[in-house]
Amino acid sequence: MVGVELVAGYLVARAVVRARRVAQRLEGEVDQVLDAGLDRLHEVVAVKLGGDPALAELQEEAIAGGEVRDQTRHRVALAIQAAAASDPAFNQAVEQALIELTAVESATTGRVWAAGERTVAVGRDVDVRAEGGSAAALTMGEVTVGVTSVDPTQPGRSSD
Repeated sequence: MVGVELVAGYLVARAVVRARRVAQRLEGEVDQVLDAGLDRLHEVVAVKLGGDPALAELQEEAIAGGEVRDQTRHRVALAIQAAAASDPAFNQAVEQALIELTAVESATTGRVWAAGERTVAVGRDVDVRAEGGSAAALTMGEVTVGVTSVDPTQPGRSSD
């Protein structure tokens, strides 16, 4: 099945969005349509996975802090992949829900749907730039910006 990580990402997005909306109500037709698509995808997966601990953990983490650990996201993706491999009807239902959701999502402006440790789910195009001495990357280790390193082994420099 193609898109298992995408499904897991959308489930995280739904859980995070739901958790953030407890105290507020968002308006707008696009939000309602996207919510319906996210709910449909969640319903398809939740009916099949039922009491899978990974799905429950995803929901708990989203409610607790608005972020879902990569490990949890991966466990949900594996559960979806296993279920889709053994149940063609489930596979088809997930694919159809994804088609509908991505069609709606592509009509929206670019926006961040969910963010977690080293992960961001974004609607539409993303333009990442590094300007004025800043840094931008998909995954970064230690980064130092604005400091010129000196290499004393270059010709004309003392190695003392």
